Amino acid sequence: MVSSYKTFTLANQLTNEQIAFFNEHGFIHFKKFINPETVSSIIDASKQVEQKWIDNELQKVNGVPIKYGKDLDGSPIVQRFAFINQHHQTLSGLLLDPRFNGLLPLAGDGARLGTEEKDGMVFNHYINGPESKFTKMGWHTDGLRDIFYGGKLNPMLNVGIHLSTLKPENGGLKIIPGTHKQSIYQMLFRKKYFLDNNPDPQEVSINPEAGDLTIHDGRLWHRVAQSSIRGEESRRRVIYIPIIAGKYAPKNENSPTVFYQRFAGIVK
Repeated sequence: MVSSYKTFTLANQLTNEQIAFFNEHGFIHFKKFINPETVSSIIDASKQVEQKWIDNELQKVNGVPIKYGKDLDGSPIVQRFAFINQHHQTLSGLLLDPRFNGLLPLAGDGARLGTEEKDGMVFNHYINGPESKFTKMGWHTDGLRDIFYGGKLNPMLNVGIHLSTLKPENGGLKIIPGTHKQSIYQMLFRKKYFLDNNPDPQEVSINPEAGDLTIHDGRLWHRVAQSSIRGEESRRRVIYIPIIAGKYAPKNENSPTVFYQRFAGIVK
């Protein structure tokens, strides 16, 4: 397993070296994208949205199921928010950072931030406690999602904004570099989707610090490993926003639940 790789700093425009690194490996890691104060304000905003959704017993946002769980003290929490950018100005405002525009060419012509498409800005809150339901996620590619959506396989990149500092024992994102170039057959059958969470000898661990930004190609095989520690030290928060190319397909409150999301229970 590869544990180290080169990291970069993100400006308003990508360098040739950064583009070449991403095209070869299917991922890239930028240090200190946002400062600690911004990290704190984003977490505070998520708590405000969380309380509102719990109070209103909200089950879906634009057709996407909300994943609820229990905190260490047994109180209810939202563990996966969809379209959270549409529910707080701090989160919608974050996306106005001009550096996001510099990332769009990685997905090709016509690329855009998916603020109203797919699941919008997703906010994940992992905690490994006695009643936690959202602690890991098995191997998958996001290419399968395009197949379920009934469209052709368009480029889709996942931009991760990391709100927690991860050590290897915290688990977190694992990817298999270069698999964004695989065949459709390998994309469908190399792993058992979501059921297989075993380490792969070729996997790379993404161990960000709070405030870092990562991008991975959705066609890469990736998983979220469970934290080997329990309790408060296992708490981890991360935002994902897609960069999408292809036909514009916004969602709204009348959007149906996509077929594969009805099986969200297998995502632990």
